[in-house]
Amino acid sequence: MPELPEVETMRRGILSAVGCQIEHVEKIPTTVKPLLITPSVSAMNRRVAGRGIVAVERIGKRVIVRLETGDRLVFEPRMTGLVLVADPPSAEHLRFRVDLTGGSLDTIWYWDRRGLGSVKLFSPKQFDNAVVSKFGPDALALTSDVLRERLRSSRRAVKVALLDQQAVAGIGNLYASEILNVASVHPTTRCDKLTTTQWERICDATLAVLQDAIAHEGSTLSDGTYRNALNNAGGYQNQHRVYDRAGQSCRTCDRGTVQRIVQAQRSTFYCPNCQSKRRRGQ
Repeated sequence: MPELPEVETMRRGILSAVGCQIEHVEKIPTTVKPLLITPSVSAMNRRVAGRGIVAVERIGKRVIVRLETGDRLVFEPRMTGLVLVADPPSAEHLRFRVDLTGGSLDTIWYWDRRGLGSVKLFSPKQFDNAVVSKFGPDALALTSDVLRERLRSSRRAVKVALLDQQAVAGIGNLYASEILNVASVHPTTRCDKLTTTQWERICDATLAVLQDAIAHEGSTLSDGTYRNALNNAGGYQNQHRVYDRAGQSCRTCDRGTVQRIVQAQRSTFYCPNCQSKRRRGQ
C-alpha cells in the first residue's frame, strides 16, 4: 500500500543516517516468503561496508540511501514493506538490517509482511538505467502544464492514468481517489476529454492532498500494516474524504453518498454529487 506520503515519511524517518557509515548489512533469516535482495548480501557488504551515507532520497515509492561512492541502496516497499529505526511490528517479518556507525542512528530495519518488496544495491549507471529512467516527474514537483502534456492524449480514464508511474511518480490507488474528489473530477473521465481547467484542478489537488498526507505521516488503513519509522500509525486515514468510505457521506460536499467502482481491477471511491460528469470544466 505505501504510496508517496508513506514512503516520504519513511525517508524522513531515517534522515539521521546521513553522516553515518554502513558497518554491515544482513539478511534476516525467516520462514516466510523470501525477499528479493540483489546482489547477494556478501557482495553487497563488500561494496557498502565502511562507506558513508551522504543522502537519503526518494524516487516515486522508493527510499534511496546514497553512498559516498555513488552507489544507491534502494528500498522498494511495494504492498507491505516498512523502513524502520525502531522495533518492528513483528520479528517474524523482519527481512533486512543495516548496521550503522559514526552517528546518532544505529540500525535501519526493513520489514515486509508479504515479502513483495525488495532491497537492491545499484551502481550510478545501473541506478540511472533501472530506476531514474523508469519514472515520470515526481507528483510533488508537478505543474498543471507538465501533467496535462504527459496525459492529455491518453484515452484512459483519468484515475487509471494517474497510477501510471511512467507518467507521474508516486500516486497510488488511495491518493488518486482522494485527489480526484478534491478536484471535482469524475474518475472515469477520459484524459483526452479533460479541459485545461480540470487539469489545473487535478494538479492543485495533487499537491494539496499529498502535502497534507505527509504532514499527517501517511495513512494507516484497517489492516494496520503501514507504520512510520518509529513504528507508529499514520494519521491521514482520519482525513479521507472518499477512500474506503462507500455508503458514507462525502466529506467534501457533505451531500453525496460515496460510491465504489472497479477500475483496472482496483477499487475507486468517488462522490456522484461533487464529481458529477455534468460538472465538466467547472
